[in-house]
Amino acid sequence: MNPNNTKQQRFLCIDVGNTQMVFGLYHGEDLKAHWRLSSNQQLTSDELSWQLFGMFSQFGHDPKALNGIMVASVVPHLDEVLREACLQTCAQKAVFVGEPDVKTGMAIDYKNPKEVGADRIVNALAAREIYGSPAIVLDCGTATTFDVISAAGHYVGGLIIPGIEVSLEALSQRAAKLPEVAITPVDTLIGRDTISSMQAGVYWSAVDGLNGIINRLLAEKGYEHATIIATGGLAARLQYDMPEVKALEPHLTLKGILMLARKHFI
Repeated sequence: MNPNNTKQQRFLCIDVGNTQMVFGLYHGEDLKAHWRLSSNQQLTSDELSWQLFGMFSQFGHDPKALNGIMVASVVPHLDEVLREACLQTCAQKAVFVGEPDVKTGMAIDYKNPKEVGADRIVNALAAREIYGSPAIVLDCGTATTFDVISAAGHYVGGLIIPGIEVSLEALSQRAAKLPEVAITPVDTLIGRDTISSMQAGVYWSAVDGLNGIINRLLAEKGYEHATIIATGGLAARLQYDMPEVKALEPHLTLKGILMLARKHFI
């Protein structure tokens, strides 16, 4: 591959999370198409292959005209299914973040670096490359995570807390009279009925809890001027009431996967 012909490079970047798989089709730096599929652990490789083929057809792209497929997965059960589906649909092997020959270029100062999820590594990599360091990534997904990048550009660790929707589901399941509600920004603090009370409680506890953690991190020595980057499905709903969040990056994980793909396949 000609490294100077980057605009012609086509990569399929896949983020396999606990709830959803996110697929991003890049031509050079441009995200030409993206789609989401459920991380159904009963899914077979044949079923996923047909879904992949259908998505490529819908967007008018040739699945066999790729320069590479890079995957960041936190669902080991689906890894082999995805490998086989990519072979069937795209006629090439998918490469996974964490494999020995995938070099991230980021030092990981964790006690056991293998414990760090692939999604957290690529988030940190993308944040460092785009915004510099130190930086802190807030990812609001199935779990809510903070990933901290030092001034030296190392991944130093972070925090993991239950995701907001997970907390909501637990509340409705454990309290018989409380309905299921969706998290939504609210203007008032005091709810006037059960649903608005739940929405206000969940929203403000999430916002104030996350703001509190952010302020604690910014008070740590060396992180006073760290850039806070938010990503994940719920980040956009919370950003308005989180003044320290300086950037919203809906596709931060895909961008990090793309960076590794370009390093690996060139």
